[in-house]
Amino acid sequence: MLSVISYPVFALSVLLALVLSISLFPVEWFQFRPEWLGLIVFYWTFRAPAQFGILLAWCLGLLLDVLESTPLGVNGMAMGVIAFLVLTMHQRLRMYPLAQQCLMVFLVLGINQMLVHFIKQLLGAENTGFSYLWPAATSALIWPIVSVILDNLNRKLG
Repeated sequence: MLSVISYPVFALSVLLALVLSISLFPVEWFQFRPEWLGLIVFYWTFRAPAQFGILLAWCLGLLLDVLESTPLGVNGMAMGVIAFLVLTMHQRLRMYPLAQQCLMVFLVLGINQMLVHFIKQLLGAENTGFSYLWPAATSALIWPIVSVILDNLNRKLG
C-alpha cells in the first residue's frame, strides 16, 4: 500500500508509542491501556515489510523491557512474534477491509499478550484471569484511528 516510508514519522511513532507505554495512567484504567508499541510494530510491519522486520521489532521490544523494568527479552520476543505473524500474512491483510484488520490486530496482539502473560506466570507473577487480553481489545478498537493518522502523515511526509 505505501511504497515509500517517512523515517521521521517512523521514529516519531515509535518514540510516542514508547512514551505512551510507560506514561501515567489512572490505576482503574491501567488494564485497558492499549499495547502501543505492539500496535506500532503491527502497523510498520504491515505497511513497510521490506524496511521493518523481526530484528527491529525485537530491538524495540528490548527497549520496552528496559523502560518497563520487565525481565530482559520478554517484550523483545513478543514484539518479534508480532512482526513474524504480520510478515507471514501481510499480503492477505492488505486485502482485508478495516473491520477484519481490527480483528487481526486483536488476534495478533492477543497472542502477544498471552505469550507475555505465560512467561510472567513462569517467573512467578500472580494469575489475573483473562484480563490480560484487554490491551489487545483496546488496541483493536483504536487501530482504525492509528492507521489513518499514520497513513496520512506518511503520505504527506514520505
